[in-house]
Amino acid sequence: MKKNYIIFCIFFISVSLYAEVFTFKYNQGEKYKIVSVVDESIYLDGIFHHQARILNKISVEVIKAHDNGSGDIDANYSTSEERSGNVQVYALAQEYYSSFNRDKTGKISINPSYFMPVVRNVPMFDGRDYNPGDTWEMEGYEVHDLRAVYGIEEAFSFPVKVKYKYLGKGEKDGNEYDIISIFYSISERSSDYYSQYPIYPVKITGYSDQTLYWDNFVGRPYAYEEEFSIQFYLSNGRINEFTGTAGAKVTESEFMDKNLIVRDIEMRLEKERLEKAVVNIDENGVTITLGSISFGADSSTLSISEKKKLNVIIDILKNYPERDVLITGHTALAGTVGGRLELSKQRASMVAEYFFTEGAKRRDQLLIIGKGASDPLADNSSAEGMSLNRRVEITIVEN
Repeated sequence: MKKNYIIFCIFFISVSLYAEVFTFKYNQGEKYKIVSVVDESIYLDGIFHHQARILNKISVEVIKAHDNGSGDIDANYSTSEERSGNVQVYALAQEYYSSFNRDKTGKISINPSYFMPVVRNVPMFDGRDYNPGDTWEMEGYEVHDLRAVYGIEEAFSFPVKVKYKYLGKGEKDGNEYDIISIFYSISERSSDYYSQYPIYPVKITGYSDQTLYWDNFVGRPYAYEEEFSIQFYLSNGRINEFTGTAGAKVTESEFMDKNLIVRDIEMRLEKERLEKAVVNIDENGVTITLGSISFGADSSTLSISEKKKLNVIIDILKNYPERDVLITGHTALAGTVGGRLELSKQRASMVAEYFFTEGAKRRDQLLIIGKGASDPLADNSSAEGMSLNRRVEITIVEN
């Protein structure tokens, strides 16, 4: 009897050494960034249509940490799609803001009008000590923005039953994390409410198969890898399918002293005598406006002299290696609205491509956006004013 008791104690101690309690943790004021890349194939009625690569960047801030272990979170999401050129860059497609509370188990309380995050209440924990091999099931749900595709104005949501399995500890990027398998299948019919729209999903099917790397010290995910497929069966009889892979990582956000950066850049621009260059602080970070970068009418080509000017900016950007850069293209008021918008994107792309090829930034650190002629600096009624409006803005992004 005593021998069995000793064996039981040894077994209990050995199992307990590997047991983990997983909870989300929040520190008021902490900031971090999540970067994910999605590679997906799009099929229409079972026929391959096109391939897409999507870059998602999420800036997260814990606004308040509560005594009950929950946290109030503000998050800004930017979604960018790969744009082909001489070098492929990412064009900013959509921006979202979201504010929600998440408790220590992972459950989210959020206004249903927000479109982000897409997957909610995943991961979630049930408060147990988990040993390798343990499984549990929890309820979650997905939310999708179908405004552009089907004209549905509200956030489109449906529930999922999520299966978890704790796989034990493993290595990722040279560090040890707790590895959790996450899987859920999708089989849902949409509410009759959506029948008010001309085209709407009547049924949604699919699955998500994820491997989550959990950082139990900071109390949040470090990274995940996913295979997914989702099919929308539409009211007009057609089927849209999205299948692919995704991966994400969390990086800590460093404090950005914007006033100091502005002073440093102004000194450098003055030293290099770069004409018509202005530095300002804005909501995105620190922006350098280059009115001196000349584009010919209806052109996005950079001349050798213009590249020399951009070399000054490249040297500046290399001083901030971990910061993302947003490049905004502008045009004068000429041609059509659609033509101006495309030309402004081409101009931003050319600058981004040059920054990438010269080693100023990694490709995933460069985002572009075209504004067309919607934000002029000068009157377009004169040749001088139109020249000033053919410009690029380079923003060193805060987070």
